Amino acid sequence: MFYRTAESVSPKHPDKLCDQISDAILDAYLAKDPNARVAAETCGGHGVVFVTGEITSTANEVDIPKIVKRIAGDDVEVHTKVVKQSPEIAQGVDTGGAGDQGIMIGYACDETPEMVPREVILARRLNQFIYEKYPYDGKTQVTIAPNGSIDSIVASFQNVPHDKLEKLVREFIEKFGLIDAPKPYSEDHKLGRAPSSASEEDGLEHAIKLHINPAGDWNQGGFDADTGLTGRKLIVDNYGPRVAIGGGCYSGKDPSKVDRSAAYMARKIAVDYLKKRHAHEVLVRLAYAIGYAEPLEKTVIIDGKPEEIEGYDLTPNGIIKFLDLKRPIYEKTAMWGHYGEGFDWDK
Repeated sequence: MFYRTAESVSPKHPDKLCDQISDAILDAYLAKDPNARVAAETCGGHGVVFVTGEITSTANEVDIPKIVKRIAGDDVEVHTKVVKQSPEIAQGVDTGGAGDQGIMIGYACDETPEMVPREVILARRLNQFIYEKYPYDGKTQVTIAPNGSIDSIVASFQNVPHDKLEKLVREFIEKFGLIDAPKPYSEDHKLGRAPSSASEEDGLEHAIKLHINPAGDWNQGGFDADTGLTGRKLIVDNYGPRVAIGGGCYSGKDPSKVDRSAAYMARKIAVDYLKKRHAHEVLVRLAYAIGYAEPLEKTVIIDGKPEEIEGYDLTPNGIIKFLDLKRPIYEKTAMWGHYGEGFDWDK
């Protein structure tokens, strides 16, 4: 075993604002045209938001500046430069082929009920706990020691004084029993304690090291403090730094782009195999070539043993139909991560 750390960022973080804008634009088009081809990229900061990309759709009444202002604030200046999808890309997608080449990773484990690594869920749930009371820009981070105890927690939140933020973190620790004696996961403590194999002598009663607003209290956040960009929080969006990712971002992309749709399918397959085989950890690898429908690789690794995936239609059209991905469901995915939040590919 080794130390494991993961972070979470709140929806008001500048990168997450950009992800939400890109996915809200996608949703707006899909709501009017389920077959819309959308690749929307957002860059924002310091009072200005730029939206660019390629959109081909029968929907002609989508007000992009209005969407941007709803998420980023009425006072931002909005610039857009959107063109139609390249016909050379479209010709491969029109025949049912993948919208791009790439490798997609799916993952599931039995560490948490969400089937996502424990450090990821802890960091995210802490962030959500704070954000519910203080909906501002913020980050959290959790480090788990080799014995399974919580070694340290970092919380840095805009507009939350140190004393109030520390109180919230301590409330979170107490609420979820994170320094109790080790017990197996249970419905009462879904964020989990240390594995049942640990012993009290492992030091689980130690004081968790807290780093609360470690650079000092701060009141300037979001686009006022920093720039943001769509797709810059890929590890937060996925499974944390312990699990490799394929490299493609999700937000702003319609499901013909396999770096989104096939990644969701890879997660669904991982969840299915985890349950079916009663496994501890499942990793799925899919690979595609642009314009070609069938995957070039379809591997599932179950507790370290690889197999070829069977029983799924892994063509882009098959995935889209199976997961019903032409719906306007994506803005929500851009807020807290794409896995472990109860989406269809998590079940």
